Amino acid sequence: MTNGNLGLMAHLLRRAGFGASRHELEMYAAQGYEATVEALLHSEDAPPALEDEDLIRRYHIDQHSLIYVESCQAYWLYRMINTRRPLEEKIALFWHHVFATGYTKLNQPKAILKQVEMFRRHGLGSFRNLLVELSRDPAMIFWLDNKDNHKDAVNENYGREILELFSMGVGNYTEDDVRQCSRAFTGWTIRNASLHASRVSRDSVWPYGRLDWQFQYLSEDHDHGEKAFLGERGDFDGEEVIDIICKNPATARFVARHIYNFFVADEAQVPAWQTVPPNDPHAINLLAAELMERDYDIRSVLRTLFNSDFFKQSAFRRVKSPVEMVVGSARLSGSYEFPEVEDIRLGLQANFMGQNILDPPSVEGWHTGTEWINTAGLVNRINFATGLFSDPNKPGVRYIVDSIKGRRKSLSPPQFVAECLDLMGAVAASDRTRRELEEHAVLLGELRFETDADDTESTRRIIEMMQLVASSREYQLG
Repeated sequence: MTNGNLGLMAHLLRRAGFGASRHELEMYAAQGYEATVEALLHSEDAPPALEDEDLIRRYHIDQHSLIYVESCQAYWLYRMINTRRPLEEKIALFWHHVFATGYTKLNQPKAILKQVEMFRRHGLGSFRNLLVELSRDPAMIFWLDNKDNHKDAVNENYGREILELFSMGVGNYTEDDVRQCSRAFTGWTIRNASLHASRVSRDSVWPYGRLDWQFQYLSEDHDHGEKAFLGERGDFDGEEVIDIICKNPATARFVARHIYNFFVADEAQVPAWQTVPPNDPHAINLLAAELMERDYDIRSVLRTLFNSDFFKQSAFRRVKSPVEMVVGSARLSGSYEFPEVEDIRLGLQANFMGQNILDPPSVEGWHTGTEWINTAGLVNRINFATGLFSDPNKPGVRYIVDSIKGRRKSLSPPQFVAECLDLMGAVAASDRTRRELEEHAVLLGELRFETDADDTESTRRIIEMMQLVASSREYQLG
């Protein structure tokens, strides 16, 4: 496979996963692009996501008990780094962003992890079914107060957000639609809730006081009266409301725009979508039509997307989220391949960069694109990546060092830079970035591997160049 095709494969693996080493790219390339797309889309045919889940349970008590939010963050990041089903984790991260649910209010991070597991099971299936599962999810019921939504005291929080942020977007429904939708979800609650209680106890903050929330439907607390919703009338329940939502073309367009923003290129933030048109209307129309034609099957839509020209031409047009930055750098460097106490730092690193997974800032999720980049966040991104690539004993770093040494007896500065960019994920550096890297390489001349002294010096110089690549603008893009 040519370097150009390897670059396309690297692009696919960054977007449908969290990046891949050169060795992995060559294995994927051997089976071809379309076959790789199918393999990614059908994660159920792959081996289990982790081969060492038992080791986590046996040796990492924090990631076994999952009581503290930092432990839950570390566990999910560890899964993303080591999974053999990359799209399964990537789609879970996508839906966690769209259906943002936060620890700060719930005080139960494990409940949010259960929601993430639901995203793994249903995230590539029917969007309609996913909305039903979401509406029954205890973490979401608590997060958006549907536990307080009663037939004689309607709470409109979930009814509003399922329309505004989860399916249709502002401007496609009325305030009366919000109330009628909320009425349809009365009685959808969680166990341990008193029927007329104003709130459900969050339970103890201590480990032995935790309650296992479970969905419960209380028919006696459901409003069975006629409802007028989006032009239709009937004694609708939550599932029937979701059916009506999914029939509306605005829903397909809204979901398509979310998918484009996450998998293709940075868009305006969600609150602006009512007035700011998409960057690529043709792509949004294509994805929306596919959603309608395929009964909202997300797997089919992603197949169309990954095989499209607009996707293939979109490399380095998205700013990596902090989680993508942390996970991608860890995978490439071969870090965090065995459960360790230091895994707790993973979640903290993403937090320092501006993405506190399992605890988004609001129901709106995170603002993406260039809003990920600020002075502190950029410094933390660079420091984290360069730190990982500083250790020649990490398997991924050693693979890149040995690969460069094994190709020629010496490398000119331009050859040296090209090899590092290629082996760090086929990074498509701009002329300016490449020129600056080459200017640095020129300072010490050719890279030689002929003597023991050359070997030590070349290792140092390769690691230094890897760190410079990890600090580049292009490395911050996905």
